[in-house]
Amino acid sequence: MPPAFRPDLIAALRRDLDHSLFTVGRLSGAGAWGAAGGAALFRGERIAARRALESRRPASGRERASDTLAKLWILGYPQPAADVAAALPTLGLDGAAALHLLHVEGDVTAPLVDLRPYSFVDSAGEANWWVASDLGEMALQGPLREDHVLGIGGASNTLSGLMIPRRVERALDLGTGCGIQAMHAARHARHVVATDISERALGFARFNVELNLIGGVEFRLGSLYEPVEGEMFDHIVSNPPFVITPRTEGVPAYEYRDGGMVGDELVATVVAGAGDHLAPGGVAQLLGNWETGGPGKRGAYSVVDWVSRGVVPLDVWAVEREVQDATSYSETWIRDGGTRPGSPDFERLYEAWLDDFDERGVSEIGFGYITLRRPASRAVVTGAQDPAARPVERIERLAGALGTGGIGSPDVGLGPHLLLCLEAMDRLRDMSDGELLATRLRVAGDVTETRHYWPGNDDPTVIQLTQGGGFARTIESGTALSALVGASDGDLSSAAIVGALAHLLDAPEAELRAELLPQLRELVSCGILLF
Repeated sequence: MPPAFRPDLIAALRRDLDHSLFTVGRLSGAGAWGAAGGAALFRGERIAARRALESRRPASGRERASDTLAKLWILGYPQPAADVAAALPTLGLDGAAALHLLHVEGDVTAPLVDLRPYSFVDSAGEANWWVASDLGEMALQGPLREDHVLGIGGASNTLSGLMIPRRVERALDLGTGCGIQAMHAARHARHVVATDISERALGFARFNVELNLIGGVEFRLGSLYEPVEGEMFDHIVSNPPFVITPRTEGVPAYEYRDGGMVGDELVATVVAGAGDHLAPGGVAQLLGNWETGGPGKRGAYSVVDWVSRGVVPLDVWAVEREVQDATSYSETWIRDGGTRPGSPDFERLYEAWLDDFDERGVSEIGFGYITLRRPASRAVVTGAQDPAARPVERIERLAGALGTGGIGSPDVGLGPHLLLCLEAMDRLRDMSDGELLATRLRVAGDVTETRHYWPGNDDPTVIQLTQGGGFARTIESGTALSALVGASDGDLSSAAIVGALAHLLDAPEAELRAELLPQLRELVSCGILLF
């Protein structure tokens, strides 16, 4: 069962955790399990971390409390009741048991949840939280239960890093799980609605919000958009249960990752319904899988098709982060559920996964980020003859673009960059070519230029412009474009710079302007040139 919602006991737990050194910095530093133990935990192995904790002598009672709680709630090892009682002097063993955080049997306590520290930095500053979820495969040493409530993982970190830090009135966290995205959204939204189909998940989410003193979050039970029918939001975030699972008897359907639909239909449904719940100017951000092969399966380009199912025109920006073939994808998600390779269950599930992909003609599965935006202007119409009046459709792939310019492997914290790009796209939509040329642009401070030469040749064979931040995008440039970017320091209009370049390069100004204008729009939309 999820933790009990007892505000008095949760407050006592908070005081004990505040007093202890049960923090990310202390556990991951040299004083606790260190880098090697942390790396082993990342691989799903706990022995190295336990040995590191047991081999050291805590310098204080606070360090001893941190070690005890880490072994109990992160590593999943039963601990002496006396040690746990000393680590939780305010809450006590009875209080912890009443919260359903642990079970006491004689002189030993066993964990009932995973409870761990979590820290991050966003545009609002630094934050340190504690987040509870179900015990994972590492602690259970076996397969997960089908109604497992997932804690913080790679996908949740990715989505929180992508979250646009724009002050808004209302936000929606669709499929909140343990509540982590709702907690992040509450840092920039006055009111957050967090929904989930799982009562257990909502129980964990309520507990986490209360433990970390986060206000303005409302919880609702139900599937997808059903709990918010007829309501509008300025920001929608979702880490939906997007994992593609065979609809076959005997294949576990984990609530945290399996939406109960065939193929990538769950993600398609979330995307198709977003427009009905986005206020003008509102943005939806989610993670998802998409299939390639079979009827209507166009990989990341399917996102555009899914949006077209709705009646509200939306800008689409999909970034494909990785692609797996059907065999690799199957192996990944069978292991994720706790089934070990080489076992009869693994082989049975492997056959079911591959049968499903073969029957539907699926060859590849992509994973990535989807950003949808409802234009504030009512003049935007799908299929309009004027390109400026159409919604934006931007489909890209990390480390090799599907469109223009490759994008590298970015760090976390892309939210501010996404916001900058969306605002630039909004301004560009309403600007004629003449208005854009009359604008004074400046090159972003993180942009560098690289030139490649044949030995002994003075003329470059390749010129590249590269962003240091954002998506680490690389744009193949030419002499004229590179000169235009280099001269864009905010003092001269782009028209004046193009005129000077035409004179310098002895090129017809009209032709040079026609060549550079589309590239100029692209550089502004991706944040290499700034208004």
